Amino acid sequence: MRPAAFFDRDGVFNVDHGYTHQVVGIEWIPGGPQAVKRLNDLGYWVIVVTNQSGIGRGYYDEAAMHAVHDALREHLAEAGGHIDAIYFAPHHEDAALEQYRHPDPPDRKPNPGMLLKAMADFPIDKERSFLIGDKDSDLEAARRAGIAGYLFEGGDLDEAVRAVLEG
Repeated sequence: MRPAAFFDRDGVFNVDHGYTHQVVGIEWIPGGPQAVKRLNDLGYWVIVVTNQSGIGRGYYDEAAMHAVHDALREHLAEAGGHIDAIYFAPHHEDAALEQYRHPDPPDRKPNPGMLLKAMADFPIDKERSFLIGDKDSDLEAARRAGIAGYLFEGGDLDEAVRAVLEG
């Protein structure tokens, strides 16, 4: 059993300009690679949980999202860090694409589905785990999953992680 550090993606690892889906022009949040390496070195699972309703809305496809995730992994690897898993929720109640339309998607935050799936997939110590997100819906998903949630309002992500770890 190891603790997990869950992160939202847009607004936490990269600046959220709305429906981020192109690698070109991504603005990375300062301190992200250092934060991930710190957590890796401490034995935490590092897991990204990201709502991606832009897929369901037809703004971009899963391949575009995966390209952003590949770029994120490369960016983090430059500092020696790695993400153990990325979970995404493409569903939305107003999705333009039928296969992604759902009245209350269980994985879409504030619902805890992505966190619960990760907890089933990995031997996670819930008591020592936490989530860092930039929206109330992120914090609500953490609460519903039974872990601590912390609001990231910008700045240096490594400083935010250190503050959480120092408690």
